[in-house]
Amino acid sequence: MKVLAFGASASSQSINRQLANFAASRIPNASVTKFDLRELSLPIYSADEEESNGIPDDAKRFYDAITQHDLIIASLAEHNGSYTAAFKNLYDWTSRHEQKLWADTPMILLSTSPGGRGGATVMESAKATFPRMGATLLASLSLPSFYDNYDSESGVTDETFLANLDKAIVGILSP
Repeated sequence: MKVLAFGASASSQSINRQLANFAASRIPNASVTKFDLRELSLPIYSADEEESNGIPDDAKRFYDAITQHDLIIASLAEHNGSYTAAFKNLYDWTSRHEQKLWADTPMILLSTSPGGRGGATVMESAKATFPRMGATLLASLSLPSFYDNYDSESGVTDETFLANLDKAIVGILSP
């Protein structure tokens, strides 16, 4: 199984990138591609920019990565109750390249934050919109209080979250 994992943040210390990569590491025998939003160069989306310069190559590269994988594990960072600016810009550009940007690829959607809600607001937004954009959501899980529930050595320490994540993975591996 080919898995695309990314945290929807441009932070070098992204807790959501850590969570996505951890979740991907729990899939036995998976070939994992770790996609890092910091490696992308995208102007701020506008119709004028698109008309003048077309779709940026990095938006096309992101879409190509989606279509070349069997599963997406995306972990959403939350800024003021919404997507990060970096992810929203990538999302907008990629949807201009291909409206169903998730290409009907199965997805495990995650979120986490330092707070007790674990990115719940951004998670609800994504659950409402991603399917319209071609996402096949298999599971959605939020990890609250990241720094209390994640250890850099062993990963997630919250047993309930781990059990739900493993249940989602088993469901993927055993159709």
